[in-house]
Amino acid sequence: MDTEKCRLLLQAVEAGSFSAAAEVGHYTPSGVMRAVNALENELGCHVIARSAQGIVVTKDGERLLPILRRFLQCEEEMFQVSAQIRGLVTGNITVGTYFSLAANWLPPVLKAFRCQYPGITVRLEECANHDMYAGLAERRFDCCLTTRRPFHGDWIPLMRDEMLAWLPPDHPLANAASFPVKRFAEESFIQPLPGQDTDVERILTSEGITCQPAYSSVDNYTTYRLVEAGLGVSMNNRLMTASWNGRVVTVPLDPPHFIELGIVLPSVKNAPPAVQRFIRFLQENRETGI
Repeated sequence: MDTEKCRLLLQAVEAGSFSAAAEVGHYTPSGVMRAVNALENELGCHVIARSAQGIVVTKDGERLLPILRRFLQCEEEMFQVSAQIRGLVTGNITVGTYFSLAANWLPPVLKAFRCQYPGITVRLEECANHDMYAGLAERRFDCCLTTRRPFHGDWIPLMRDEMLAWLPPDHPLANAASFPVKRFAEESFIQPLPGQDTDVERILTSEGITCQPAYSSVDNYTTYRLVEAGLGVSMNNRLMTASWNGRVVTVPLDPPHFIELGIVLPSVKNAPPAVQRFIRFLQENRETGI
């Protein structure tokens, strides 16, 4: 089976159209379409369907795509191991990551990693827990940097972070030593990343708190700015605002809540050499940038 055809098919699925996939792969749209059609003929079924809105994955495709991703990962691992045999360190890694880690911890770590391993390319994709664990199951990610969830794989802790209340500067508790968690039920609440199995959702559930969000946002910085404008209160981890300048006041929760941030992947032992080196480097440099 031609791996390039598999790669073009996956690019078309991720990009949502043949033309978008063609730009990524430096092909013509008709060239991508011919490659995908040839692969589907070889497989004997349709992996994708075309519509006015773009490309959609068929039921057969939902079963085949994780296998195609593993197939390409095996090819990548083969090249990495062969390079390792020749004394080279190369590879491509796709990492799903928590927003706060990507913005406020990873940049200096990645800079140091690139200096030490210039032949390894790291591609980051910021997303929330639900999408990260789904991406691991579908083999879209080699590993993820996130908080722990039930998952059949390996978990490597990196750091512990405190959850904080985000308050407007004129809030009555802006200067308080702590913010009662139960009070979120009484406030105009701004929910970050609704429906994504966030730590915020889990803490509220564990405390038996039901909020009727006044606003919600899929972007943490937008949530921050809504709080700053006085439209309500929110909650997030301390690392999220480590380098942000604004008038939002962060106050510890009462009772305190902490999250454990770490690395999750299907198997460290069976991971490609580049992924193993990346994970080891993260462990060795966990204090960098904090």
